[in-house]
Amino acid sequence: MIPVRVLAQVVAVVFGLLGVALPVLVGRERLARLPQAAPERVRGVTPHLGGLGALLVLNSVIRDFGPQFSWVVGWNVTGTIHAIEGSFVAQFQSALVGPALTAYFSMVYVYGYVFLLVFPLLAYFALDDGGPLRRTIVAYGVNYGLGVVSYLLFIAYGPRNLMPELVDSLLFTTYPKYQLLTSEVNSNTNVFPSLHTSLSVTVALLAAQTRDTYRGWFYVSTLVAGSVVAATMYLGIHWGTDVVAGTALAVLSVWVADRYVSDAE
Repeated sequence: MIPVRVLAQVVAVVFGLLGVALPVLVGRERLARLPQAAPERVRGVTPHLGGLGALLVLNSVIRDFGPQFSWVVGWNVTGTIHAIEGSFVAQFQSALVGPALTAYFSMVYVYGYVFLLVFPLLAYFALDDGGPLRRTIVAYGVNYGLGVVSYLLFIAYGPRNLMPELVDSLLFTTYPKYQLLTSEVNSNTNVFPSLHTSLSVTVALLAAQTRDTYRGWFYVSTLVAGSVVAATMYLGIHWGTDVVAGTALAVLSVWVADRYVSDAE
């Protein structure tokens, strides 16, 4: 179980980031109009939110028995991934490792990632056009849905597990309190593809679509998403192959969301 203090800290930091980012990047005038428009906008996205919520519940249920199921029907691709890229992550980590970067990437991996996922839901909710919000919810659902299927079908240990003599588990050795937090979200056999990567890249791609409206968010999301992607390898959690697969999943998710929302309109 996640310690209440750790969870409260994550919530507090993310709320603080949102409290600064929303007025600056969305605008006070647009936020001021929200109370009047909110009921209609909620009705417009309720079915999509219901679908995403169902997937998140399914993900939490599968997480409890998924690893056991994977060992029965799954394919252990750890050796294949290692054969493809060798010690790339070890070299990437050793070339950059330092206290400042470890602190930065750890904070980005934990706090920046949550902020990255929550902000667009609120920012797009503030728009009169409901398309961006619907695309975001659908894209998140595709990410989680295909991610769950992949984690059931593929067994993959991260580089920190396979090569502990070469790759340091920097997040957990530097900030051990976060190990309980991440273990509640995922298993150490579920690294292919990287959902941190897929969801972060998804947010950046969707932000590119709304850059004329939220130009500042486009720049912020690109920076944070790129940092999250780099953090997954720097911290020894994911392989480069996981990142490539996660990026492909992001592109697919945005494409599906675009098609779905366009057809619905």
